[in-house]
Amino acid sequence: MTIEHDIVTIERHGPVGVVWLHNPPLNVVTRPLMIAFRSALEAIEADPTIRALIITGTGERAFCAGSDIREFSHALAPGEIVSEKLALQNEVFLNLERFSKPTIAAITGLAFGGGLEIAICCDLIVAEERSTFALPEIKLGVFPGSGGPIRVARRIGKSRAKEMMLLGDPIDARTAQQWGLVNRVVETGSALQCALDLATRLAAGPALALKECKDIIEQSLEMPISEALQRSMSASDRVFRSDEKREGVAAFLEKRPPNFAGKR
Repeated sequence: MTIEHDIVTIERHGPVGVVWLHNPPLNVVTRPLMIAFRSALEAIEADPTIRALIITGTGERAFCAGSDIREFSHALAPGEIVSEKLALQNEVFLNLERFSKPTIAAITGLAFGGGLEIAICCDLIVAEERSTFALPEIKLGVFPGSGGPIRVARRIGKSRAKEMMLLGDPIDARTAQQWGLVNRVVETGSALQCALDLATRLAAGPALALKECKDIIEQSLEMPISEALQRSMSASDRVFRSDEKREGVAAFLEKRPPNFAGKR
């Protein structure tokens, strides 16, 4: 199944949904793209038969090269950049970060600025070896305004996040992997296939346990460990009472692969 929008495409690969950012030549972030992207995420979130999500970009030059700089020129009055651009982007990126299903960014080419801010909202990032990553906003006299300073610092640590954002220089895929920004680096032309392989594995997994695990990891960064442990125990209680747990245990004892589809 393929659903076409003006600048976003949703493809269906069995239980995996693939969202393509399509704003050639560099898939830059614009307000119309964000509106279409938000609709795509809502459609996949609401579809129980789609159990994992991949975000990627069309073409070979860029996953997403950041914002369309032309949108900056008219947003100089106090509050305009927030109301015209950042409020929507932060809403959409937060929805992606909190997505109930496993998410993977498949990176080809550039992931700059807002493109990197999209990617780091995903659970996993797969990058082709020729990919490059940057938060170059400082060179325009601004800084990443859609979660970059927060999410990148949480992902790779304060020191390296400052290096990326205060200097604005790009890093290659291998460096990004060494820093913990990227999970897998693969040969040119194979990012999407690697992401599909991982997403298919995740889609076959226990949806409730995966969601609870995602939530606990995110919550653990925002609260004292004692509170996080309490929430973890409550989540464990929910998954231990689920049909997924019963299926997983039965499959283990019967020495067969589990079938978690349709069970919660």
